[in-house]
Amino acid sequence: MPTVLSRCPRIRFSPLATPEVAHALVHDHEYAREDALAVAADAEGSIGRALSAQAADLVDARESAQRLLEQSARVSDPVRRLEMVKDLVGAKTVGAAEREKMAVCLRALSSMLRDVGVLVEGGDVRVLANPDVQPQLEAVARTFDSQRTTAAYQAVDEALVALERNVSPKVIADWLALQL
Repeated sequence: MPTVLSRCPRIRFSPLATPEVAHALVHDHEYAREDALAVAADAEGSIGRALSAQAADLVDARESAQRLLEQSARVSDPVRRLEMVKDLVGAKTVGAAEREKMAVCLRALSSMLRDVGVLVEGGDVRVLANPDVQPQLEAVARTFDSQRTTAAYQAVDEALVALERNVSPKVIADWLALQL
């Protein structure tokens, strides 16, 4: 009824910060600290989403994304860049599980690039989604400027869209390596 609806206020809750999600996972759900940080970085402020994630998969994906980002900051040779994305693409036969694994890695890469952008712009480090790897991200930020960070972030976003549209993960990974 319209009368009842008019008297019901909407209460919106903003997403929790990554450290808050990680803290809840460690203290309330007995996660290991490293697993909690990896899961929290991908959870986008939702404890429910964090609890439904597979911690081991997220830790592996996050480590792969971090390696890829660090290597792309150091390597400019296109051939070596193509070699560095091999662990981004798993098996030769790509099924739904492999595509999801790649999507998780790309989301982790996106989260880290966001943090690099914060560091490049001299933003508040308290808003980092990956505070546990801040020193490594600061090293990457020294080789990235605002334009490169934005272009890399946009490339990861385009890669996620391409993955959803059933583009070959190998093609996506190769293209992404050259964009970073």
